[in-house]
Amino acid sequence: MAREHPVFSDDGRSMRNLAIILIVHLAVIVLWQVLVDAFQVPKFILPSPLATIATLTSAKYAWLSNLAVTAAEILGGFCLGALVGIMLAVLFTWSPLISLLLLPLFVTLNMIPKVALGPLFIVWFSYGIFPNILIAFSICFFPIMLTTARGLSEVEPDLLDLVKSLRGSRWTLFRKIQLPGALPYVFSGMKVGAILAVAGAIVGEFIASERGLGYLMIQVQSSLDTPAMVMAVVLLTLLGVALYGLVLGLERMFVVRDIRLQ
Repeated sequence: MAREHPVFSDDGRSMRNLAIILIVHLAVIVLWQVLVDAFQVPKFILPSPLATIATLTSAKYAWLSNLAVTAAEILGGFCLGALVGIMLAVLFTWSPLISLLLLPLFVTLNMIPKVALGPLFIVWFSYGIFPNILIAFSICFFPIMLTTARGLSEVEPDLLDLVKSLRGSRWTLFRKIQLPGALPYVFSGMKVGAILAVAGAIVGEFIASERGLGYLMIQVQSSLDTPAMVMAVVLLTLLGVALYGLVLGLERMFVVRDIRLQ
């Protein structure tokens, strides 16, 4: 019987762990408020949590529309990165010749500073959401591709010999052995990609954009509106947590279920 992943234990323990996580976060927020009040830190240096949250009531920041734009860029770049990364990994696993020809090229392309791609994407595709999606994609797809390719290639020799002795096709080997065995690697790369997709979208918005949380941060920076900048950072963090949680949920659905069935 395979051991259950400690992150996905029984429901009681999961709820207890979630409660501990929430309490720790709440304690940090309370401590932040207390220290800012006790030392009378100026708002433009470090606003209190209450002053930060108060910016949500102001219509001038257009929080909902800017949040929606950034969320679309993050999700679009991540989904595109996951799709292309997994497809390339499968292609490289099925064809060692293509892997030999193209994988070193992708490694070289990954060395390009993604910030340098921003001005080029703007020249090629103008302003808007699409260039920022491409920047997020260019940052997050590579770890997904590498970890998936590694998972697909790590087939136990005994299983490989068994499939061959049963005259199993390459498709059977992929569907029955390689893909199920590679799922933990796939989701490991997707979790890294989820974090990088957030960074990629903000890099694009910092370079040039007309909407989004990154654009808002640049706009309010000139007036030292630190509470709005901190609120934008908080919302970006929540977007990243939500995407990471979505990947964890999918991992629990597809990976842990298989572990429990073993």
